[in-house]
Amino acid sequence: MTIRPEALKYCSSHEWIYVPEDGSGVATVGISSFAVAELNDLVYMALPSVGQSVQAGQEFGEVESVKAVSPMYSPVSGEIVEVHNEVVDRLETLGEDAYEGGWLIKIKMSNPKELDELLTYDAYKKSLEQHG
Repeated sequence: MTIRPEALKYCSSHEWIYVPEDGSGVATVGISSFAVAELNDLVYMALPSVGQSVQAGQEFGEVESVKAVSPMYSPVSGEIVEVHNEVVDRLETLGEDAYEGGWLIKIKMSNPKELDELLTYDAYKKSLEQHG
């Protein structure tokens, strides 16, 4: 799996989503390298359990740094089918590789049309410049 930031969709709250073209309907979700850099020294992360249902825009976990606790929001609705628990024990992975090595959860999407509501890479970059 090769995940390039330019090929992802983004939430304005800094979560990214990757949907492979394999027709499985399973999307990979993480947080952007920008969010990781802004949070800086990560100290804790809470992720959901496999089998848990999430709704687009609903909080699915949180990440804590020495300066803030930030909720993480699901980009799409569906069921959690995989959780990358190794990241919880090795948070530095997010700083090293927020995309391929630092993915957080995989969701079996129940409504792929929700992807249309998310930002493209260029739109996400533009929002960072405007609010950054």
